[in-house]
Amino acid sequence: MEPKRYCFNNQPKLRLISDEQIKIIHQKALHVLENTGVKFESEEALNILRDHGAKIDSAKKVARISTRMVDDAVNQAPSSFKIYDRNGSLAADMSDDNVYFDPGSSMIKFMESDGKTVRQTSSKDMVDISRVNDALDNIRLQSTSVVCYDVPKSIVDSYRLYLCLKNSPKAIITGAFSVPGIIHMRDMLAAVVGGLDELREKPRAVFDICPSPPLKWTHISAQNIIDCARNGLPLETVALPMPGAGSPVTLGGSLILHTVETLSGLVLAQCVNPGARVVYGGAPVQFDMRFGTTPFSAVEATMIAAAYSQMGKYFGLPTHTYAALSDSKTIDTQAGIETGMSGIIAQLAGINMISGPGGLDFVNTFSLEKLVIDNEVCGMALRMHRGIDCSAESLAVEVIEELGPGGNYLESEHTLKWFKKEPYLPSKIIDRNDRKNWEDEGRKDAFQRAQEQVEEIRGSHTPAPLDKEREEELDRATGTIMKELGISELPQGPLPAQ
Repeated sequence: MEPKRYCFNNQPKLRLISDEQIKIIHQKALHVLENTGVKFESEEALNILRDHGAKIDSAKKVARISTRMVDDAVNQAPSSFKIYDRNGSLAADMSDDNVYFDPGSSMIKFMESDGKTVRQTSSKDMVDISRVNDALDNIRLQSTSVVCYDVPKSIVDSYRLYLCLKNSPKAIITGAFSVPGIIHMRDMLAAVVGGLDELREKPRAVFDICPSPPLKWTHISAQNIIDCARNGLPLETVALPMPGAGSPVTLGGSLILHTVETLSGLVLAQCVNPGARVVYGGAPVQFDMRFGTTPFSAVEATMIAAAYSQMGKYFGLPTHTYAALSDSKTIDTQAGIETGMSGIIAQLAGINMISGPGGLDFVNTFSLEKLVIDNEVCGMALRMHRGIDCSAESLAVEVIEELGPGGNYLESEHTLKWFKKEPYLPSKIIDRNDRKNWEDEGRKDAFQRAQEQVEEIRGSHTPAPLDKEREEELDRATGTIMKELGISELPQGPLPAQ
């Protein structure tokens, strides 16, 4: 059943704002949209909004959006949708409080396996991340995690998608850096799945699109919204509240600005194509005045995410954020604190898509060792999300009565049935051995165990390959893009179209 809009029935376990505060934030955001407006650096976007009733200041490129337009958009946008893997199997159901994790995206540095050396990212890193992430059960989706500096800028956005499609069947979270990038990626996806109709019916990717705070959509981001909506590609608006720098210094003020920016992107998408699939997302940070840095893992950033998740659920939309990541420069105690805290808070907030595992240093640096450690954080968060089974069999009253005082539960059939499926059983990354056995096995810490697991995955795990026909179609589509852009060679292939 389609959930009602503007209601509180689907609020998460963790609530930071009350029903009354949600209504106030909604009304204040509508006031800003109608009276202050949002800048769109795209003539096409301004014309579309004008045609649907927005008041346009052409000189300033500002659209003032009415309450009616927002209501129409909220009611037209799907409250849920499904994402599929490369082969067409269900990967994620973006509804209710279902939670899925994917690696952080678009990082510019790669940490070597020594845990210290950092360098510029390349296309080989994108291949390695896809292949390692493919082996991690708790991170259900993959992402275009790094920028490939060894390829021309004109193709760097779509080439990342090419590498993901080649190296793992998992569904993908991606995004464009250019105006033609969305169409290029659409063509790659269509080549793999058997055509545009199949891609519309069963989307294999979701596209991140970010406004530029405060209250502005660039030409590229506005056009990306238009192209995604027009082509039936799911998108998630990723507003970036930055208290004190890109948004009001107070959390409440930043929450209103996030609501305004997100609703403005939603309105544009629904004006282009009523029913366009949109995720109510974001990437909040806390601007640290002492250092001029933007920590993603500050507790205030995660609080903003939890609160805007309540807003998204009030509007009846799927939600997204950045969490389960760290601003630390190494894989240390800080990395564990920040990754665990933000990941659990985001899960308790019922955020459907949580991006961030593998990320360090303000989402600048990617580490494969951190990715496999974060897989355990995600597993624990997902176990907590599953909650406590209070069925008659789980409550085990009959077992308690049968065994009575002094009973041996280790030998119980009930224990044999439940001891594997009830708890989350982590991999060797999490040490649960006694001290003697830990010492006998080399006194390894979590990072050393992660190093070993990464090497083990690289040596033994082979992601399911594309079949020959679909691989050739993907290579042809990519070769056509290379020819259009005047690119003769790429480090991981293919050859340009003749």
